[in-house]
Amino acid sequence: MTRFEWRGVMLDVARHFFGIEDVKRFVDVIGRFGFNRLHLHLTDDQGWRIEISSWPRLTEVGGASAVGGMAGGFYSQRDYAEIVEHAASRGVVVVPEIDMPGHVNAAVVAYPELSLPGLDTVAYTGTDVGFSCLDVTSPQVLGFVDDVLREVAELTPGPYVHIGGDEVFKIPHEHYLSFVDYTCARARAHGKEPVGWEEIAQARLEPGTIVQHWKDPEHVRAAVRQGARVIMSPATRTYFDLKYDAATKLGTEWAGHVSVRDAYEWDPATQVGGVTEADVLGVEACLWSETMATLSDVEFMAFPRLLALAEVAATAREEHRWDDFRARLPALGRELDELGVSYFRAPGVDWG
Repeated sequence: MTRFEWRGVMLDVARHFFGIEDVKRFVDVIGRFGFNRLHLHLTDDQGWRIEISSWPRLTEVGGASAVGGMAGGFYSQRDYAEIVEHAASRGVVVVPEIDMPGHVNAAVVAYPELSLPGLDTVAYTGTDVGFSCLDVTSPQVLGFVDDVLREVAELTPGPYVHIGGDEVFKIPHEHYLSFVDYTCARARAHGKEPVGWEEIAQARLEPGTIVQHWKDPEHVRAAVRQGARVIMSPATRTYFDLKYDAATKLGTEWAGHVSVRDAYEWDPATQVGGVTEADVLGVEACLWSETMATLSDVEFMAFPRLLALAEVAATAREEHRWDDFRARLPALGRELDELGVSYFRAPGVDWG
């Protein structure tokens, strides 16, 4: 019996694109260590990675770019179906994310008429956030959102679709709340349970909506008061795009560093005051790919922190003993070596 139902890993394929074989290989590895959700961050300012047949320029134009001017790319609907099927064979449910109404520069480059007026609609290869937004008062935009959710839902046998909702700074608050309400309703109309980043808890949520915590405890408490279920992804514990330490060659430092011990020594049920074990659906690691251009980069930032999080997700807090886990890490490292997985040899561990 594992502790939490949702044991997830988010892979950002929008900032840098990772092809089908890379994603399938990543699924093989995370599935081996007990993870059962692959959250694919499919759209962002730098690239749109999923084919939408009713809006073909999303991938033709919006899929061409990536961070640093690297090659873009996208999954055809057949490619995506192949990933979903492969994941299912490993016991992993794919959770597709279409991030809206912010983080949409790749979409509005393809279709400028969707943009909030007055914003630039040129391809973006940097790493800033918060500058793009859909015109959420436009009937055409609402039709676009419905089309995208419908097609993604039709392609996704799993019960979830992630609607994003984070870092929206360009529209009035009441417009944001109305958009969240609309988007959650359309996800349900297409047969999916909506998942969103914690900011959506500012809106009226149906009980059972899934809210993903990453930074602000107040949003999580607001979600729980509405009967939402929470995925715990606190940046200081589970954002594995953050550097291990100051010397780490890849990664960011906006929320500090996340050592292997940081990833291990915490309890999702007590992370946020007022949120109990009964409110927590599970945990999820996040691998934002601004600094990761290859699968080897992703693996290096993921492991061995994912091994730590796997135990957090699966076992009771009282069973977590850092010294015991540290002593077992070399054997787990040998298993990663056998799998050909790149990983960080954390100091203080006798890797052999």
